[in-house]
Amino acid sequence: MAAQEQYEELARQLSAIGTVKRGLSRALPQDCSPATAMLLNLLKQHGDMRMSRLGELLGIDASVTSRHVAHAADRGWITRRPDPLDKRSRQLSLTPSGEALLQEVSVRYTDALATCLRDWSDDDVGHLIGLMTRLRESFGECRPRLAPQHHPAGHTTGSTTVHPTRTPA
Repeated sequence: MAAQEQYEELARQLSAIGTVKRGLSRALPQDCSPATAMLLNLLKQHGDMRMSRLGELLGIDASVTSRHVAHAADRGWITRRPDPLDKRSRQLSLTPSGEALLQEVSVRYTDALATCLRDWSDDDVGHLIGLMTRLRESFGECRPRLAPQHHPAGHTTGSTTVHPTRTPA
């Protein structure tokens, strides 16, 4: 186990990651916030889903999720349609325009990282990827697990882990 001083330095370094995130967000197209890019990426990764599931994946509450969804829908990047299992819910889908935006975001992020890390070796970049993946996975294991939830249409999440929502800092 690492020494306390190492954890303190790691905490300082992780706090400074905000600078990196702000730098990457400057590479985003106009009208596309980091949260919007994440929302679109989750829809691409997981496919169509309810707004409540999207909020769980983003780790934000329903009102914040609703604002992000409205922003993306107003720009034609996603569609909202009634959920066939529960007409009170909306099913979200990525549109071709949203997929094109995601491709643009990917190119811009890759270019920004390549520019900022141009003096890093391939081994250094690979090592960072491995360590960040491991860090993210370690935190995923630290999330509290909640009991299965019952949805209005009578469906449960079964053994799926449901993460509590939180608003962004």
